Amino acid sequence: MEGQWGRWRLAAAAAASSSGDQIAAAWAVVRARAVAPVLQFAVWACMAMSVMLVLEVAYMSLVSLVAVKLLRRVPERRYKWEPITTGSGGDGDGEDEEAATGGREAAFPMVLVQIPMYNEKEVYKLSIGAACALTWPPDRIIIQVLDDSTDPAIKDLVELECKDWARKEINIKYEIRDNRKGYKAGALKKGMEHIYTQQCDFVAIFDADFQPESDFLLKTIPFLVHNPKIGLVQTRWEFVNYDVCLMTRIQKMSLDYHFKVEQESGSSMHSFFGFNGKIQYQNYLRELIMPGPNISDLPTGTAGVWRVSAINEAGGWKDRTTVEDMDLAVRASLKGWQFLYVGDIRVKSELPSTFKAYRHQQHRWTCGAANLFRKMATEIAKNKASLLQYDRMEHGVSVWKKFHLLYSFFFVRRVVAPILTFLFYCVVIPLSVMVPEVSIPVWGMVYIPTAITIMNAIRNPGSLHLMPFWILFENVMAMHRMRAALTGLLETMNVNQWVVTEKVGDHVKDKLEVPLLEPLKPTDCVERIYIPELMVAFYLLVCASYDLVLGAKHYYLYIYLQAFAFIALGFGFAGTSTPCS
Repeated sequence: MEGQWGRWRLAAAAAASSSGDQIAAAWAVVRARAVAPVLQFAVWACMAMSVMLVLEVAYMSLVSLVAVKLLRRVPERRYKWEPITTGSGGDGDGEDEEAATGGREAAFPMVLVQIPMYNEKEVYKLSIGAACALTWPPDRIIIQVLDDSTDPAIKDLVELECKDWARKEINIKYEIRDNRKGYKAGALKKGMEHIYTQQCDFVAIFDADFQPESDFLLKTIPFLVHNPKIGLVQTRWEFVNYDVCLMTRIQKMSLDYHFKVEQESGSSMHSFFGFNGKIQYQNYLRELIMPGPNISDLPTGTAGVWRVSAINEAGGWKDRTTVEDMDLAVRASLKGWQFLYVGDIRVKSELPSTFKAYRHQQHRWTCGAANLFRKMATEIAKNKASLLQYDRMEHGVSVWKKFHLLYSFFFVRRVVAPILTFLFYCVVIPLSVMVPEVSIPVWGMVYIPTAITIMNAIRNPGSLHLMPFWILFENVMAMHRMRAALTGLLETMNVNQWVVTEKVGDHVKDKLEVPLLEPLKPTDCVERIYIPELMVAFYLLVCASYDLVLGAKHYYLYIYLQAFAFIALGFGFAGTSTPCS
């Protein structure tokens, strides 16, 4: 009996082994004929996108190094700048006082300062106070607080703050709307419709968490006064809470690179830079061969001063995307207006310190840019300059500049970059360990990302020890950016989703001792558990474990590290803790 049972077991084992071999053989055939070709195509598509991206980054770094560091193409050397003075020196009698008043009006243009805000309980006093402290003749400046708050208590606080400054003889206007149509763009547009704004030549815009220094207007307005072709002066952001946690330090690294390399190279070469930190660059040599309008990089949406006539000629603020600043800058650039970035002028601001807030901010920026690309591609391609624009630009919008704007600024920077980062480093490379028929060139998997990292690190020498965290964190955020880019391109239902970034204000001063990775308690607040991150983490763990046990490509160390990054962010181990909403 026992012998027969043993024979049955051997037969069953043989059958199972045979069945397993058949399944393995069938999978090998399917993998070779169906999976491998598709995955190999994805690999070469990623290689092509990688080349596009590294060439763009290399170009920006080279221009920034040569133009700004070696040739010293600083704004003061490229544009006329003289301090604004009345030029009066009377003895104090009535006639002299009247002359001085007339001289002040002639020298100091009328400036409008707009502060859009929405339920900004933590920072409204800081922004309003900083705007009211700007050094400028009191009769030549108007502070306009555009309050879209939906919380009655906060609205009352903001209105009371405005009344307090009005009692101090500050020309401040408190404006509200009966709806939030168009969000920030709608508020700015509505603000410009008031009769008193028609007397203003320039408008400075500060988000609710921005605090300009008192001499901000004295440093920026002269560029606009003495250079009539400049439509906007953009300044650099400085972050008051960059050292609160690891996430804010990583954000500072990315934004410092943006301002030090992208903005500097774009502005110094008269390229296209974006109002709200979105930037692109012109090839200087081709500019000499194929001259055209000075299309500067888009500014950053805040901490800048616009020429009112440039806004009006471009068609004003539009709320068709969530990047109203980029939209206006693109249209103004196509009208021939130049943008100037001045990195020496810095404005204090606040970085998102919670992972939830940062996700919402990145979705808005990435989705809005991709959606604007969809809406304006045809308009850019068909753009023709009018006689007025030809007079300002000296040349029309060349084919090269249209191509550069469409390809470099929008396609490579706003579409290719987010898609490539997640698709290649978090999907294709991990999946390739299970498909041995697929090969990935070492130059695309190692040399190109290393080159991009080095070029970023060169401009952030003080943050070299954080580069590994920066790489892993950016790969996690690429998942959200890719989804946002596709949402904008396909114009799905969340394309115009607008979530205001949470601010902390003065409370950030009490959190400077927060450790780099602050452990949160997901069980106390379910919304701090992010399912998409955890799903990708599980996928990466499976791929890494397969490569460790059965694979031969030895990618498992990188894949495990990336999986742990997704796990850390998936369970809320990033940023600072805030009460659950």
